[in-house]
Amino acid sequence: MVLEDHEMPNGWPLGLGNLNMRLRVTESLHPAETEPHPLHTPSSSCSSFSSSNLDTEKSKTHAFPGGVCPSVGVGGHFIGAGYGNLMRKHGLSVDNIIDAQLVDVNGKILNRKSMGEDHFWAIRGGGASFGVILSWKIKLVSVPEVVTFFLVKKLIKQGATTSITDLVYRWQQVADTLPQDIFIRLEMSVEKNESIQFQFFGQYLGQPHTLLSIMNQQFPELGLQQKDCIKSSWIETTLYWDNKPKGTSLGNLLYRMPNQSFSFKVKSDYVITPISKAVLEELWRKMIKMGMGMIMQWNPYGGRMNQISESETPFPHRSGYKFLIQYWYYTQDNSKVELLRKLYDFMAPHVSKLPREAFLNYRDLDIGTNQNGANSSIFGAKYFKGNFERLVRVKTKVDPDNFFRNEQSIPPLPK
Repeated sequence: MVLEDHEMPNGWPLGLGNLNMRLRVTESLHPAETEPHPLHTPSSSCSSFSSSNLDTEKSKTHAFPGGVCPSVGVGGHFIGAGYGNLMRKHGLSVDNIIDAQLVDVNGKILNRKSMGEDHFWAIRGGGASFGVILSWKIKLVSVPEVVTFFLVKKLIKQGATTSITDLVYRWQQVADTLPQDIFIRLEMSVEKNESIQFQFFGQYLGQPHTLLSIMNQQFPELGLQQKDCIKSSWIETTLYWDNKPKGTSLGNLLYRMPNQSFSFKVKSDYVITPISKAVLEELWRKMIKMGMGMIMQWNPYGGRMNQISESETPFPHRSGYKFLIQYWYYTQDNSKVELLRKLYDFMAPHVSKLPREAFLNYRDLDIGTNQNGANSSIFGAKYFKGNFERLVRVKTKVDPDNFFRNEQSIPPLPK
């Protein structure tokens, strides 16, 4: 595969978005091929990344396990170990990076071989602390020509939450144990009239009839039906994950301007054991009191994630986790941010502990910031667990004067 670099006014957003580039598969690809196919992508802090950026006229059976948000920068997505709906099958974005080019603190351009394995390890999920990334070499993964996207919605009003509580509790039990070809994200958003919309977004790497058979056996409580399923190519599902209606042209992805700007606060948690029904009921009540703008996304782990060592990359949250929680609160009122912090405090007994872990790409300055390295071990343990010490050693070697730094960057050891 080769990369054609184009100065396109609105980018090329079939997954990699506003990167001003186009990826083309130039060799002959056959359905029976299963080996990963490498390609290069330039890095850009202003580029967007939601999945993979393939010329779909050449291949409908290749993808990249990146995220689904249409405006996330590929540089930040990779250095923070971004994930997507292929994670249970193929792991994270950083699990599928095979080389990179960067400019180090001395102005030298290095690749994987010249920077060394420790440095290469650190940039795949260790944050923006180790140089300026110029490009990434990633491997594509094989996907079926036909996949299934589905969405099940349930609007629940306060006082009538028992049925949804049972369903969410069951989701916690099965979402990480389903076949790794299935990914079901649960999103909860507070709506008007003291109600919460529960949305089960799902993707299956296969045909709808096979999915329905699996779900009827392993998760019948969801009530998934044929009418909830959309059969499409993998690249077309990027539209559905961006809430575009069925029939939307892929060309719609070329339009990269956001509809509006907004302010929000985000936090994260990892769940190891299912949250009890009583706690879920209290959670719904607290969310409704916070009002519209409060959203939670629960993203299941399991599958391939259980097979990768927590020290393989700086991202340590691998085996044994049921799901990742993302808390969103859209507000321009700083006083309301305190409501989210109180909700986060309420959740403390029901999530990971010692440390209470967090996801680096859901950056949260509440958990600590750099003060000449004084507090770095606090947020470092939450983001990286035992990998933080290795990151510090790499930082000390490649950037001893801490040139590349931010509020939550990796500090070097004191001289």
